Amino acid sequence: MKVLLLRFSSIGDIVLTTPVIRCLKQQLGAEVHFLTKAGFATLLEPNPYLDKVYAFRKEVTEVLPDLRNERYDWIIDLHHNLRSLRVKLVLGRPSRSFDKLNLRKWLLVRFGINRLPDLHIVDRYLATVRHLGVENDGKGLDYFIPTSEEVNLSTLAPNLTPGKFVVLVTGANHATKQLPVGKIIEVCRQLWEPVVLLGGKQEAELGRLVAEQAGAHVLNCCGTLSLHQAASVVRQARKVITHDTGLMHVAAAFRKDIISIWGNTVPEFGMYPYYPEGVNRNKTIQVSGLSCRPCSKIGFRKCPRGHFRCMEILDPNIICREVK
Repeated sequence: MKVLLLRFSSIGDIVLTTPVIRCLKQQLGAEVHFLTKAGFATLLEPNPYLDKVYAFRKEVTEVLPDLRNERYDWIIDLHHNLRSLRVKLVLGRPSRSFDKLNLRKWLLVRFGINRLPDLHIVDRYLATVRHLGVENDGKGLDYFIPTSEEVNLSTLAPNLTPGKFVVLVTGANHATKQLPVGKIIEVCRQLWEPVVLLGGKQEAELGRLVAEQAGAHVLNCCGTLSLHQAASVVRQARKVITHDTGLMHVAAAFRKDIISIWGNTVPEFGMYPYYPEGVNRNKTIQVSGLSCRPCSKIGFRKCPRGHFRCMEILDPNIICREVK
């Protein structure tokens, strides 16, 4: 059997597809291919359960001729948008699509009516291959780091040793998912052990500001590491403080203790840290009872109500207690 998986973005969503990849390979012995955007191909290429990764830069038309030649038995659409629909129509092969539950999410955002199933998105991904005889193996997420990308902590700072520092993931794709910088600084000031700040190039200035004001025990690595290198640092941390973002799921793949901080989004969307069966090492930090939460299933550049209470009234002391 030859199967093509479709998931074009982003980091966290792709990490959450890894149980589907593994189960298809281990339970069916399938030849598993994956189509994604070029910017995320390096995330998938080290995965030993994948036989081939296809990637496009701008349009799926770049790879459609090659995909047509593969003659897949099944296309499993884990993105379910117009672009993935185009792939399925052009290839004309049997397919199953992931249900995004957009109407139910809209009801929760717009009216506060929760009709969402109490089911993680990983289990909903796996439902798309159940007809093939695939079952959840209960092993959680996968993340594979190339040997060349493993980080020797001493090259970052002489006082960093495995299991004796905390990672704080500074950023998120949307500002309304992110703690205000003053609260990040306050959290870092209260921690007695080394703190490594992780984030992309867009968080470089934020990381510099936090490191300058929070103390010498804080190391800013925002914008200086590749995704795999950041994952290597996460793997070696004692605990991970993170917003609802991609590195949260990377941390879950390594079975790390996570303090997850939630702003405008809510765990009820089914995107909380996913661990192996019987394991839960996540502590959710959020302001419950706000009538304006969730205000979006994704996020905004700024609070649509203007007050940003979901983060502004969140107590940094609670985060620090969980870390300690």
